[in-house]
Amino acid sequence: MFNKNNAWLWLTWAIFTVGLTVFFAMKLNSNDADKTVFLPGTTTHGHHQIEMACNACHSQSFTDQDVMQEACVNCHGEALAKFKDKHPKSKFTDPRNADRVEILDARYCVTCHVEHRPDMTHDMGVTMPMDYCHLCHEDIAEDRPSHEGMAFDTCASAGCHNYHDNQALYEDFLVKHLHEPNVLEKQERLPELNLEEVAPLVPGYPYDDYPITELALENMDAPASASTDATLNQDWFETTHAKSGVNCTACHQQTIDEAQVWVDKPTQAACQSCHSEQLTGFLQGKHGMRMDSENLKMELTAMTPSMARLPMKKDAHDTSLNCNSCHEAHRFDTKQARVEQCLTCHNDEHSLAYIDSPHHELWKKELAGELPENAGVTCATCHMPRVEKDFFDGEFYMGHVQHNQNETLKPNEKMIRPVCMNCHGLEFTIDALADKALSKNNYSSAPSVHIKSMELAEIRMIEAEEKKRRLRAQEKQNQ
Repeated sequence: MFNKNNAWLWLTWAIFTVGLTVFFAMKLNSNDADKTVFLPGTTTHGHHQIEMACNACHSQSFTDQDVMQEACVNCHGEALAKFKDKHPKSKFTDPRNADRVEILDARYCVTCHVEHRPDMTHDMGVTMPMDYCHLCHEDIAEDRPSHEGMAFDTCASAGCHNYHDNQALYEDFLVKHLHEPNVLEKQERLPELNLEEVAPLVPGYPYDDYPITELALENMDAPASASTDATLNQDWFETTHAKSGVNCTACHQQTIDEAQVWVDKPTQAACQSCHSEQLTGFLQGKHGMRMDSENLKMELTAMTPSMARLPMKKDAHDTSLNCNSCHEAHRFDTKQARVEQCLTCHNDEHSLAYIDSPHHELWKKELAGELPENAGVTCATCHMPRVEKDFFDGEFYMGHVQHNQNETLKPNEKMIRPVCMNCHGLEFTIDALADKALSKNNYSSAPSVHIKSMELAEIRMIEAEEKKRRLRAQEKQNQ
């Protein structure tokens, strides 16, 4: 029977429901509101910085696999293509592998990588049981007797196999680098930063406005009203900017409402006009990913060290990370950016151990002129290495610094080819990267871990050669 008490209960419930709905709607649509209340679980290390940009992944649906897949590919597709993904989607859309898709639908990233599942998340954000390889490779020991007795949860161990990227672990690559010394006698030098040479050819570089011409102090074109002084002027004059024809207005003058306006503190957009490759990497890496509004589909504040999950120095906690955080305005001292600026923020065991490492000793010798340029090893040497980008099918290349730390971060075998093998043999490199204790002390001693990948590859090579020898002998006997 209807009564007043029931009416009040229903009215109270309705008001509470509407109020709660309005509250959550306001939270979701506010850029400043704390939305962590909506998270169903802790976000992985790879995504925790952008966990509030829900629409970056859940643009249309929270459950549609194809929508989620598109979101994954938007951010990670280029990297997978670059590293020649060992298990691309095309492998599993092949009708010949239809039976495998029934067991493990690897056409979709979310089959193996489900966010907000901290209790079941393994390294690299994998949420599958780590013996998943047996689902397709259960009979591997029949083809590779050397793998007999190996547990399937060891397949992805350091130095063995990576699901997406095996470019430094393929058998023929291992065989090619057998028996190399720990430290190579002839060490490779980093690619040269050759902007002066290629600037007229680089698409998008404003060469017509800023031809490579060395400028004198009196050539400065800052207006009289600009906030400058003798120290800033000298800082600019001593940089490669002044030596490359980049004057004050190149960075400080911007077009606003179709008028050229002087801006005292330009944004990173000013850097992009000449350093597009570097900025692209920055936005893909740990330091800048929160500022990639195009992919995030919303504006987030810049990353600060206080947001990091690695230990950071308290004095730097509130520093907003942008180009000038590491490359101080006007001086743009790249030598200081390679070590000192890193240690201004980073306070983890690996970073702090660098100062007492053999790598740092090489860097000190380079600074002292006892070693040639690029012979030292800095934080940036390994985590922001110099790379080459080809233009027009190899017609020319441009050397630049890769500002995306993810390129060489996890799995750390990604460092093998672009970084470690410039100085070290492959077997030593694999062992060193597999030694977690050695990583913590910043490679200050010899590896205490040994990975048998190269030995297994050599055995297989010897067996293959022996088989060929027997076949040739049999053919000769039959003639």
